[in-house]
Amino acid sequence: MTDALDTWTGEVCAALGLDPSVVDRDLVLGLARDVAHGVARPAAPLTAFLVGLAAGAQGGDDATVRRLMATVTELALARGGA
Repeated sequence: MTDALDTWTGEVCAALGLDPSVVDRDLVLGLARDVAHGVARPAAPLTAFLVGLAAGAQGGDDATVRRLMATVTELALARGGA
């Protein structure tokens, strides 16, 4: 699965004009896991999109992405997630 996921991530990054080296796959998947378990499965992709949208609106640097992900992870875990 990792090869397929890495390939897909590279393809999507190329299509969107993003540098794949800035994508922390494990961080994103961890956020999705915590939201899926703490809120609901369908909330995971929606939440990842919302965090990405907010991060882009706030400059999109690594620190901003990590801060926003931590905020949302805390919200999900507070609801009884993993």
